[in-house]
Amino acid sequence: MSHRTEIRMTDEEIRDYLTNSRTIILITNGRRGYPHAVAMFYTTDDDLTVNMATYGRSQKIKNIERDSKVTLLIESGEKYEELRGLMIEGRAEVVEDLDKTVAVMVEGTSSPDQPMPDASQLDEDIKIAMAGKRLLIRVKPERFVSWDHSKLSSGETPAAL
Repeated sequence: MSHRTEIRMTDEEIRDYLTNSRTIILITNGRRGYPHAVAMFYTTDDDLTVNMATYGRSQKIKNIERDSKVTLLIESGEKYEELRGLMIEGRAEVVEDLDKTVAVMVEGTSSPDQPMPDASQLDEDIKIAMAGKRLLIRVKPERFVSWDHSKLSSGETPAAL
């Protein structure tokens, strides 16, 4: 069996890793041909669509409007045998929906030790103040590439690969 196959995450591991992480790198295609990479808080839907909120005049929105193909990246680990990651290729959609944008902002920035307010109960003025200039980016995954080096046989190092 190849190392590539050995370290690939299962569908359930991908779902767990994606839904339990908090930040993701969004990579869009810039006007000059260079990748434009930014860290984003995000949420996921049941079908693993990734949702992020950002200012409507941001560079990432301009890039997506020009070319909807994006790559997303989550990674973790400090030592070689701890390295884990997930790369997602997909097409981004820009959505103008104040309620959904606020919900993503609230859920995406909450933490277990800080209770999340119910976004649907917020006053309209508060929603506008929070997200009036923001748009929602939704990325439906088309391809997953994953790695989990903890699956390697013990003792294997980069030199052995």
